[in-house]
Amino acid sequence: MSTQPSQVLGVIPARWGSTRFPGKPLHLIAGKPLIQHVWDRCHECRELSVVTVATDDERIAAAVEAFGGHVTMTSPDHPSGTDRAAEVARAFPEMSHIINIQGDEPLIDPGLIDSLASALLADPGLPMITAANPLAADDPLVNDPNVVKVTLTRDGHALYFSRSLIPHPRSLPADLVYYRHKGIYGFRRDFLFDFVGWEPSLLERTEGLEQLRAMENGARIRVVLTDDTSPGVDTPEQAAILQQLLSR
Repeated sequence: MSTQPSQVLGVIPARWGSTRFPGKPLHLIAGKPLIQHVWDRCHECRELSVVTVATDDERIAAAVEAFGGHVTMTSPDHPSGTDRAAEVARAFPEMSHIINIQGDEPLIDPGLIDSLASALLADPGLPMITAANPLAADDPLVNDPNVVKVTLTRDGHALYFSRSLIPHPRSLPADLVYYRHKGIYGFRRDFLFDFVGWEPSLLERTEGLEQLRAMENGARIRVVLTDDTSPGVDTPEQAAILQQLLSR
């Protein structure tokens, strides 16, 4: 890496359009917009040199600036939050690593974000990192195709991600643990630009999981294990549940 010293940029992608929940980033939960909850969590992190909200919507930008946050305006044409994060990274050439933080997880653990950042900084050869939490073998979520599972090597790197149940339990060892993937990603700067330059891969298009593009191109993905099971907000009903939780 030519960038010295190493610094980590936290990017929170936020878009207005959502088929199930339009305007989600500005939905009020416990008196604050959803995006502000995420921002506040990120500002508890010790390993992020800069945090910015990446958006193409002036309404979101105005709201973020109103609560004192930092905004980077981006193109409206990005197919994913990762592509949006890559555009933002180009505006911060001094940043050696980028953490892409979901804008709809108001209870994300700052310690988890710091763990990902620290692991990236400690291993200059590591291109990409993410997180997962354990699921018991009898947890009904293991069979839910909306819950992404990941299998791991012994040294903590991803073997495969799938919406299917992996590994398939032909037998059921007593020590079998499933792992639920959390949608947070960290990248080494040069690798992020490589990643968004590659065409969507066969497995990615089949499973609908962009991290498989990295694996099909031979990249290692470190998986940090966490007890953080913070829920995301995909629907107004989920927002109402979090409203009750955060209002206590």
